[in-house]
Amino acid sequence: MGVAQKTKAGFISTANRLQLAISSRLIAGLAIALSLGIGISPGVAIAQSIPAHAEGLTEELVSVPLDANRQQAGVYSVRAGTSNHTRLAVLLPGYPSVVRPVVENGTMVRSKLTGNFLIRSRRLLTDESIATLIVDCHSESGDYCSAAYQSSQDRQQHVRKLIDAVRGKYPSLNEVWLIGTSMGTISSAFLPTYDPKSFAGAIHTASITEPWVQGSYRELANFDYTRSGIPQIFVHHRDDPCALTTYSGAKRISEKYGFPLITVVGGGGFQGGACQAQTEHGFKGMEPQTMRTIANILKSGKSEKLESFIVSQQ
Repeated sequence: MGVAQKTKAGFISTANRLQLAISSRLIAGLAIALSLGIGISPGVAIAQSIPAHAEGLTEELVSVPLDANRQQAGVYSVRAGTSNHTRLAVLLPGYPSVVRPVVENGTMVRSKLTGNFLIRSRRLLTDESIATLIVDCHSESGDYCSAAYQSSQDRQQHVRKLIDAVRGKYPSLNEVWLIGTSMGTISSAFLPTYDPKSFAGAIHTASITEPWVQGSYRELANFDYTRSGIPQIFVHHRDDPCALTTYSGAKRISEKYGFPLITVVGGGGFQGGACQAQTEHGFKGMEPQTMRTIANILKSGKSEKLESFIVSQQ
């Protein structure tokens, strides 16, 4: 009969103690192997949890040097098992527009902006022809990617270097579309004004339409959306509650310049502040329908109608 050792939880038999010791050694050995980069046999499986926003994707972190101190990073994503994509959707997320992504084993496992509409929905946009590129702010920006920087030629040059690096590795990408959301529409509006020939078009979702209200961004005051000469399309929720991104403002801009406006109606599960991503401002509950419409635009190069609606089927 084995000798038992008393603990606060009760008694542990000698056999169980031996089993625990073996398990502890196995775990320690796996940790050492991983730290040394040693391969682990197929018989030993280590599960990696795939976040919902990254399901079905193959991803990689791309980073390019800007100068002695700064880097420009982004996350390139494709539908798993696909290749030779022809269209690159450059995703420009909203406030504070600082992503700081962490990619492990081909998956973006975390970032500062995982809940952002474009980031959490990117898997719904990728397909056999569309790849996405999440754009971070430059590495020395701190926790805020300022509107002044996002509207600058420096920003355009930094994003251009990142895009060039991706297209250099994946030469089948022959069209580049800018897609901004909320504060990120400062970038999607200004970038093509500096380099219009590099972009097939720009799509502004939940765009900044009220630059004069308190807390908004003056950079877009009196902005001329025709400056770049490329196609511009607006996607806006009819009930967007954010004072900086009103639906009436989107209609006003669309009608002034004759650009298509896609109106989203419906959704659910809303929570958080008016200008946060889990409300109508972030197309909560309407992500699949909205992304399918955007994908169709990328493939056709245009919106079929000057004004159209995406309505929940619920």
